[in-house]
Amino acid sequence: MDLEHLKYPIGKFKLPIPVTANHIEKWIATLEGFPKQLIALVNNLTDEQLDTPYRPKGWTIRQVIHHISDSHHNSYTRFKWTLTEDKPVIKAYFEDRWAELHDSKSAPILLSLNSISALHAKWVYLLKGLHTEELKQVFIHPEGNTEVSIAENIGVYAWHSQHHYAHIEQLLLKKEWIKKR
Repeated sequence: MDLEHLKYPIGKFKLPIPVTANHIEKWIATLEGFPKQLIALVNNLTDEQLDTPYRPKGWTIRQVIHHISDSHHNSYTRFKWTLTEDKPVIKAYFEDRWAELHDSKSAPILLSLNSISALHAKWVYLLKGLHTEELKQVFIHPEGNTEVSIAENIGVYAWHSQHHYAHIEQLLLKKEWIKKR
């Protein structure tokens, strides 16, 4: 398997144009179901398995799980800023540095799994209540000074969930720690 496939097992995010109500509905459903799927995938892994990188020079499964929690919390905050401010410039962060912190490298995954479950329940509740005009609201990402709409960011984080799920699943299948479903 080549490095590009190991990095992007489901490919890079592609924004459909136009984003339809059907896209939004599917993306929200992905965010809603993701915590249970992730828990089912990683719940019975040993510490040795959790501390295995998903690719050469990549994060361990443990780091990926903690990254998902950190990233999704940041995104939730970006949604709130976007809904309450006029085109806010969001705060970017060094996710690679966060992944090297003590908690990301050694904390029990249950901390992040519980956090992801609670966050996604609240996030999905928020997203299901948004109106068409709210979905068009944007934030400014400081990298490239680009505008990102609420609708687009829902898609990005549905993809992000599936992207990291695939990282973990791909490794578990390769190591034969699970069987193909």
